[in-house]
Amino acid sequence: MIVDANTLDRATVCSQIAKMELQLFGKGAWSNTLIDEELSAPHRSYYVNVDDQGTIDAYAGLWYDGYDAQIMTIGVSPERQRQGIATQLINQLIAKANELHAERMLLEVRVDNEPALTLYRHFGFETMGIRKRYYQPENKDAYTMSLTLRDSDPQASPYH
Repeated sequence: MIVDANTLDRATVCSQIAKMELQLFGKGAWSNTLIDEELSAPHRSYYVNVDDQGTIDAYAGLWYDGYDAQIMTIGVSPERQRQGIATQLINQLIAKANELHAERMLLEVRVDNEPALTLYRHFGFETMGIRKRYYQPENKDAYTMSLTLRDSDPQASPYH
């Protein structure tokens, strides 16, 4: 079940996301402290998927700057990947961006992350450019991608 991360105990959210970050991103993972700072930062919206045992197994967040909604992060624990959770989280982020009346959504994604690229393209994200050595410490390039949001009604999204 996807819920607003702010409705849960902050320490639990941070520790469970930090654990997934290490599994998913290794040396580039966000620390518990960085996650806490990100969740507390202005104009952020974070959502988590909570399984039947109350464990967070996926998360995603965005930052709204008054025009664009930037996807800050998205992660699904390895054992829960390919079960549609990322799709549900992106739907939630698009709904929130529409609620905020964002004009478009932006994101960065590793150029070699084919599953993520396939998912983002499914939603209509288009490649804008490349950021050299964006992901550190691995020195991996990232594509910048965007999705134009044409309606302000989150329920009108074709992905619901």
